[in-house]
Amino acid sequence: MILHCMHKKKTITAGILCLLVTITGLFPLSALTGCAGKATQKETRTAFYLNTVVSITLYEKNPDDLFDHCMELLDSYDNMLSRTKEYSDIWNINHSDGATVTVQPETAELLSIALSYAEMSEGLVDPTIGTLTTLWNFGDSNQGIVPSDAEIKEALSHVDYRNVVLEGNEVTLKDPDAMLDLGFIAKGYIADSLKEYLISCQVESAIINLGGNVLTIGKRPDGTPFQVGVQKPFADSGTAALTLSIEDKSLVSSGNYERYFIKDDVLYHHILSTENGYPADSGLSSVTIISENSVDGDALSTLCFILGYEKGKKLTDSLQGVEAVFIDKNGTVL
Repeated sequence: MILHCMHKKKTITAGILCLLVTITGLFPLSALTGCAGKATQKETRTAFYLNTVVSITLYEKNPDDLFDHCMELLDSYDNMLSRTKEYSDIWNINHSDGATVTVQPETAELLSIALSYAEMSEGLVDPTIGTLTTLWNFGDSNQGIVPSDAEIKEALSHVDYRNVVLEGNEVTLKDPDAMLDLGFIAKGYIADSLKEYLISCQVESAIINLGGNVLTIGKRPDGTPFQVGVQKPFADSGTAALTLSIEDKSLVSSGNYERYFIKDDVLYHHILSTENGYPADSGLSSVTIISENSVDGDALSTLCFILGYEKGKKLTDSLQGVEAVFIDKNGTVL
């Protein structure tokens, strides 16, 4: 199987770490300890973008300019790809009433990758899931309200990636009531872009953590791999189910313990099925994907969670350079 979305994309110009755990399910252990070797200073900058806490750790002398430009890139992408920010590319498309919208090249590129994954998965992951995510509203304002069957059926009727027409930098929704939501893939794309920028500046050792997406550049300055903990689902923040050693790789986790509510003893989480409109019930609590590019890990972690262990493992086994950690509802690491 050859995926368009697996191709390398073009180059595009310690209290808060505990908070990252609760949001991401991944926490870079090496960011909490000192490193020997290369005579550089370790510094971390945190901020709030993409509706989550983000963190970048650099092992560089005088890294302020690097940090500043990374934050500028994050701000630019947030204003470009957010579904909820007025006049972002995605907001403009969703409020176009079916008219053609000209978008930034980066938006068009990401949408093309998202559509490739939608086609490959036969719609199990779908960039037009926005009507469903808006209906369920797993943001801060969610009060544990389960939509009615009729509401879900109506929202689901507008979820179909085949209604997206992408021609160059122009996007048209054939269904005027459809809504784009690139939340299943956008952070991975942005993390890859940050990594490419830092590498272009000769950065040799760094950690990028974008709320569920941990992307490393090289190794630790002392030559050892970075250590990244995978959060144990529903355990106290910082409780690792396992620790992974990685070099120059991306790790992305998706799970049912990140954003959820419980109503009448039923857990409702934010990873929605495009088949029935309800939270996906696959017998899993989390999936972590290890890959070269974070954009692939982002899409695959969501897709494999929806597929479940057997089908998810079959998929990742078929993809070169991709590994996965599955944790089932009983907390068993598979």
